[in-house]
Amino acid sequence: MQIAFIGLGNMGAPMATNLAKAGHTVTGFDTAGTTAEGVTNAATAEDAVKTADVVITMLPNGAILRSVAAQVIPAMKPGATLIDCSTVDVESARAAAEMATAAGLQFVDGPVSGGTVGAINGTLTFMAGGSDAAFATAKPLFDIMGQKAVHCGEAGAGQAAKICNNMILGVTMIATCEAFALADKLGLDRQKMFDVVSTSSGYSWSMNAYCPAPGIGPQSPADNDYKPGFAAELMLKDLRLSQQAAEAADADTPMGQAAAALYEQFVEAENGKGMDFSAMLPRFEKRGRG
Repeated sequence: MQIAFIGLGNMGAPMATNLAKAGHTVTGFDTAGTTAEGVTNAATAEDAVKTADVVITMLPNGAILRSVAAQVIPAMKPGATLIDCSTVDVESARAAAEMATAAGLQFVDGPVSGGTVGAINGTLTFMAGGSDAAFATAKPLFDIMGQKAVHCGEAGAGQAAKICNNMILGVTMIATCEAFALADKLGLDRQKMFDVVSTSSGYSWSMNAYCPAPGIGPQSPADNDYKPGFAAELMLKDLRLSQQAAEAADADTPMGQAAAALYEQFVEAENGKGMDFSAMLPRFEKRGRG
């Protein structure tokens, strides 16, 4: 299959490489000039997409998605499929879908979960929105880049699923970090706490798979000085998207709102930018009740 990949950053580059390793012909483009192993670089985004059966985008935000979609859709061949794997607002995903449909193209919004490690290892989870036919085109590629792909509904449903998932993740990571900091002050050994919580009703992905306490549980960014697997500023972006969606849908999300406010404080006022989102634990360790 001829594939164009627009956005060869920390996530996009390894995803494109995995497609190339699987035998697809991949042409890439990134405004920063970044490259990916096995991928042929094009001079422009339009050049990258003009012969592609599938165009995949991995972009920073909804405004850039709208701009890139407007740029590449007229250059795509009739009947091709545009798959956007960025995490953006639902409205931007639907706007890109409308542009693609009007041009006679298929569209899938397929945001991912699994971070850079999942992108490198091909173990991402894709949350997809779009028609049955569009999802059927995208699914074999999702199977190369990831371990699971769920068709969540029509265009925009993938973004809705991602936003809801990451709101849960942000809230549970904060609660997990708070609990470790409280356990410290109560004199409870961290390993003992993990042994109890990880096998009882406090179980969560934040505790069991991505424990924020160094030396506890499976290997995680906490064991690497909180160098980001999933940066705190990206969690803040996703939590802001969740609150933007909640506002639009008139949904009451007090915990999501509180998590967004805490990550905003951490990233913008407490040097959390550039650290993993689990670095909330050393933040709480240093703080008292006041």
